[in-house]
Amino acid sequence: MLTVMLAMVMFAMGCTVDAKKLWGHIRRPWGIVIGFLCQFGIMPFTAFALSLAFSVLPVQAIVIIIMGCCPGGSSSNIICYWLDGDMDLSISMTACSSILALGMMPLCLLIYTSVWTSSDTIQIPYDSIGITLVALLLPITLGMYVKRRWPHKAKRILKVGSITGFGLIIVIAVVGGILYQSSWTIAPSLWIIGTIYPFIGFSLGFLIARFVGQPWYRCRTIALETGFQNSQLCSTIVQLSFSPAELEVMFSFPLIYSIFQLVVAVIAVGAYQVYKRWCGGGSVEAACQTLSVEDSSAGPAKQKHYDVENSTFELDENSNSDGKARHTDKNTKL
Repeated sequence: MLTVMLAMVMFAMGCTVDAKKLWGHIRRPWGIVIGFLCQFGIMPFTAFALSLAFSVLPVQAIVIIIMGCCPGGSSSNIICYWLDGDMDLSISMTACSSILALGMMPLCLLIYTSVWTSSDTIQIPYDSIGITLVALLLPITLGMYVKRRWPHKAKRILKVGSITGFGLIIVIAVVGGILYQSSWTIAPSLWIIGTIYPFIGFSLGFLIARFVGQPWYRCRTIALETGFQNSQLCSTIVQLSFSPAELEVMFSFPLIYSIFQLVVAVIAVGAYQVYKRWCGGGSVEAACQTLSVEDSSAGPAKQKHYDVENSTFELDENSNSDGKARHTDKNTKL
């Protein structure tokens, strides 16, 4: 049931995607490259650094690094919509990170977990990654088709789906916290890491995107794709790779991370919506669209102005030619 609802939400998110813009991001993947470096460069290294800084147990360090090596989750697309981000970039980054995870996850785990264990003991569920990718791309493709064929209906679907998706994210976090109450009794160090790790990911993704000159709305998008991790995939890897005794001290971390990444995202959405409403801060994308509309409207005006000037010139030219003709007639008569 939950999978079906998420698929319906992603279908609604697909109603925002423009095929031309999506293809533009793929042809010029500057934003995707930045997101890739943040996703598989910054996040695994940050997990490794936090594990060493807090001197956690080896199995706890491993689950933290597994979380840092996971690709982005679909929740980032929903939050991106509410933050007026670049939806085309968000969806292309989520899809690309899921595809690249097939090769980057084993590589990152080999690099960072060798301090505590052999990477051969960690089983990566490639089938789960494939299912996640299909569950992302298929509904979005259908949404793109609906937007192209029935744009007015797509707007209605988007309005309902965006609200449903945001509510579904909150419900999942609350229900998960209630169902796994027994997992809350863990080491304080895991609590601290689970709390600050999402915030670090969001902040570094935003700052790096801004440092390389990305516009504000794309900075928000890259920040979300960096901080949001596929916690369900992390939980699956942990369950497949470790014994029940080891799971007792490590299984709760994916839940803690998923809850606090949603907490940070919800706070960001609330603050941004208040800013838009009371401070007049609209989306940068809307501003860009307004400017493009102004330019397009100014174009015909300029053309009309030039047409007037050209007609005046033609009029002068005709009058001069008429004058010359009359002067020639006079000379002929003489």
